[in-house]
Amino acid sequence: MDPSEVNMPPLKDLNTENITENTILNNSSCEDLRMKYLMERLVSHLHDFARETRLSTSEWMSGIQFLTAVGQTCDEVRQEFILLSDILGLSTLVDAIDHPKPPHTTEGTVLGPFHTHEAEEMSHGDKMSSDPDGEPLLVLCTLKDSAGRPIEGCKIDIWETDSTGRYDVQHADRKGPDGRCVMYSDKDGIFWFKAIKPIPYSIPYDGPVGKLLKKLRRHPYRPSHMHFMFEKPGYDNLITALYARGDPYETSDAVFGVKDSLVVDITQAHREIAEKYGVKEGTLLMTYDFVLVSDEEASDLREQKSRKALEALGRKVKFLEGLPVPDVD
Repeated sequence: MDPSEVNMPPLKDLNTENITENTILNNSSCEDLRMKYLMERLVSHLHDFARETRLSTSEWMSGIQFLTAVGQTCDEVRQEFILLSDILGLSTLVDAIDHPKPPHTTEGTVLGPFHTHEAEEMSHGDKMSSDPDGEPLLVLCTLKDSAGRPIEGCKIDIWETDSTGRYDVQHADRKGPDGRCVMYSDKDGIFWFKAIKPIPYSIPYDGPVGKLLKKLRRHPYRPSHMHFMFEKPGYDNLITALYARGDPYETSDAVFGVKDSLVVDITQAHREIAEKYGVKEGTLLMTYDFVLVSDEEASDLREQKSRKALEALGRKVKFLEGLPVPDVD
């Protein structure tokens, strides 16, 4: 931007005590109130981190080099920054803040770095995975609103790994989407499909995030799970997953995604179920009743929780488009 087009406040004699207020002051002409607030808090916490830890120049450079390596690892099928956010617990935190859930509705969890927008649309009962080595699994689900009414016509995006613990995009010889699909709930809010039994797997650990986990003496494994994403106008988007009970990594998920309400039992289909859904008796079975929250419910709860949390920090705020900014009036 042309310096003649902006009015920059004069800088004071800079030192460790006033650099923060000077930086915030220089950012204060931003016309976007939300961005201005985000930058103010980012600068404050970032500077406080440096002061509290007495951050050294070599540590600062190591951090810069680490983030550079994270960026260089990203490509069209691998998002190392999302992976970094996941293993730091940030993804789970942001989802919980932005998509609050009333009691008895389905909780969200991390998206993960392997969702794509190329899944094929399938009908109820179709087979999602072509993996011949996967153990067949029948998945039966319902979808309702918080009042118990079936939700019809909701877009449901579903994806899982193959029997080797890899997503389709992780295979170099991949010819197209597999182990993922899109379907829509019927008039009774029901959707069902055939998949394979989820297995535990490791997140990619050949990059900078994996090296960080090793340095922290943390393992890179995720428990067995299947991803679901629900989208329908009028409802708050839900990104969630179902986790197999008893998995060895159920209580040590590398990306902090497991919640008790999302842990399910994998049972077997009895004769009546097997005949109704066209599978062999004894086929593995996973069932779940999903409950979506309306946009209005989510918005009201989000503002309520935000206001309470910020007031506890002594901050007076107002809301613009559902997001808090300082109330300076």
